[in-house]
Amino acid sequence: MNEQKQKTPMEYINIGELNHGQSSKIVRGLVERDGTALIQRNGKPVAVLISYERYQRMFERGIDITEQ
Repeated sequence: MNEQKQKTPMEYINIGELNHGQSSKIVRGLVERDGTALIQRNGKPVAVLISYERYQRMFERGIDITEQ
């Protein structure tokens, strides 16, 4: 039987939250949950924030997000 890992929806964060002193709290939460977040401006995606642990796992699997 082929088990598929259940995907969890990415958290959405308005960029204004980062600008209003919430960035430390948001980053701390992502680190604790080993999570990812889509940063939006005016309801449109502008960036993705991921925990370092998640980045390391991606890199070890051969996914280099710094490639252009």
